[in-house]
Amino acid sequence: MSGFAYPNEMETQWSLLIVLYPFITGLVAGAFMVSALYHVFGITRFRPIARFSLVAALAFLLVAPLPLLLHLGRPERALEMFLRPNFTSAMSGFGFIWSAYTLLVVVEIWLVFRRDIVGYAQTSHGPKKLLYSMLALGVFDVSEQTLHTDEKVAKVLAFIGIPSASLLHGYVGFIFGAVKANPWWSTPLMPLIFLLSAIVSGMALLLVMYVLVCRVRRVAADRECVSSLAKWLTGFLVIDLTLESLEVLFMLYESEESWDIISQLITQKLHYTFLGLQLGLGSLVPLFLLVSSGLARLRQRWGTALAFLASSLVLIGVFSMRWNVVIGGQMFSKSLRGFLTYNPPLMGREGVLVAAALMVLPLVLFATLVYFIPPWRQAGVTKEA
Repeated sequence: MSGFAYPNEMETQWSLLIVLYPFITGLVAGAFMVSALYHVFGITRFRPIARFSLVAALAFLLVAPLPLLLHLGRPERALEMFLRPNFTSAMSGFGFIWSAYTLLVVVEIWLVFRRDIVGYAQTSHGPKKLLYSMLALGVFDVSEQTLHTDEKVAKVLAFIGIPSASLLHGYVGFIFGAVKANPWWSTPLMPLIFLLSAIVSGMALLLVMYVLVCRVRRVAADRECVSSLAKWLTGFLVIDLTLESLEVLFMLYESEESWDIISQLITQKLHYTFLGLQLGLGSLVPLFLLVSSGLARLRQRWGTALAFLASSLVLIGVFSMRWNVVIGGQMFSKSLRGFLTYNPPLMGREGVLVAAALMVLPLVLFATLVYFIPPWRQAGVTKEA
């Protein structure tokens, strides 16, 4: 601690798990957006990754509530939001938004993979045959007309999922932006910044996962898909970086009484995570790499490697942004005359090891899902559409 702070400000209420929560939900929203670009807007270059992105979105979506549940002292009380809902509370809205969005994603995945599920049910034996028969829900009709209907319904769900994904993560920024007492959070740009950074992180995650999975499977990554995804990532990264810069410039231009403490927060307390990781290593450096790989006609191997490196740095930058918002907003005292220090513990319910396990868990779920419903091959019941 430095400067003046009240005794009740010595404890950081929102810890590393609350940093992880908006980061994971952002990955979900961004991954779903990539799938929607193919299913809704017909961007055929995303075809190799469209089904892949849906499975990735579901894997991270299932883990999204866990940081909040672990943060609660009595996690079983989370059910109270359903039993005794408070519709005036923005925080309690997460349960309803997450539940509705999870149902939407599960139904869309079932429609997209139904042909494969039926094929596996017809060709498998023993427990697997029973599993796939249960997943088929008794619908074994794979005629062209039925599959066309599935495709149309999936497209409608993907269209509905676009605003739903925006709501899932944009409302997190709304919660922070609505805290008027905190000048680091209270800005109308906060929901939009959270949403754009979510799209950026989701696209970066998919590019990294797609390249790694192709490497594990010993197949070449689709060049046009990686190149197109890198271009879309570059565009959204430019917009996101512009809005984040405008937010700080707007605070500087207003120069309210809180600017003195915020400027110290940026240049002293958050100079590594904000200036170094979020803006430097996580935004400007990957933007340079992406633009360079787009302008230079590199071989597929080098172009994919640069896009992979840039995407990895983007993920670091977006996580740093979540840290700077959640933790940074709690580092200065309410008197605006002092700073607190937060160092996450290694062990414990809200420690670094638990947070690391929560980040690994979606990858384990993804590996499990793709084992049963591989997104890169068909079951052979009918010719792929």
